[in-house]
Parts: sequence; C-alpha cells; structure tokens
Amino acid sequence: MSATAGHAEERTNPASRLGFEPGQVVQEIGYDEDVDHELREGIEAIIGQDLVDEDYDDVADAVLLWFRDEDGDLTDALVDTVGLIDDGGVVWLMTPKTGRDGYVETSDISEAAQTAGLSQGKSISAAKDWTGSRLVAPKSGKR
Repeated sequence: MSATAGHAEERTNPASRLGFEPGQVVQEIGYDEDVDHELREGIEAIIGQDLVDEDYDDVADAVLLWFRDEDGDLTDALVDTVGLIDDGGVVWLMTPKTGRDGYVETSDISEAAQTAGLSQGKSISAAKDWTGSRLVAPKSGKR
C-alpha cells in the first residue's frame, strides 16, 4: 500500500489507525449513547464482524473500553479488562477529549494502566470527541 493510499484510508476509516486486523474478536465495554458510532462501524468493517459485548464469555484479541470520569474507578475497569484478552492483547481505552464531559486526566490513565499491569503506548485522536490510549497486556510466556 502506498503512503497516499494509507492516508486516504485513514480519512475514510479513522479506525484504520488502531491496528485492528480481519478476523480479530474485539470486545466492547462501556457502550453508551455518547460513543462514536463511526469509529465503531469502522472497527467492524476492518475485523469483518460485529463487536462482541460485555457478555462475551471467551478471551478476545482486543478490548475497546469507553470510559468517562463518572464511570467509577479506572484502575478497577482496566484490571477487569486484563482478564478478557489474550496475552499481549490490546486495550484501546477511549476517553472524552480535554474539555468534554467525562474527561479523564492523562496522569490518571497512566497510573491506572501501570497499576493494572498494562504497558501504555501511543494516544491518538480517535474520533471527534474521543482520545484513544493504546494499552498492551504483558505476554506471560507460559505457553
């Protein structure tokens, strides 16, 4: 794919920057009416199937966690997600952008991720009102 084609895909499907791949199982947590539906649909287009919900009873390849400041304790939410993904799996933590209702401080995200045993990667502007923080579960090496 050329760099130009990659940029065109990012404009037409902002989810392309999140690194999802066809066939992955992505579990969505924290869905509410304020989520970005275009981003959700973009992820589903990439993986070729619907996102699975909180009732999914197997491990997922990735978790899409929508979290707002009023949703409770972020550390607890992240600890819960670690058990939902395979070793080395990714959690995309979506939080409202600065100045929006439910905004979560970057330092709170960093502290919660570290406490939950997740490595924090890049943060991106994932959607109009949402920032995405890429958090990775450690590989246990016990296979």
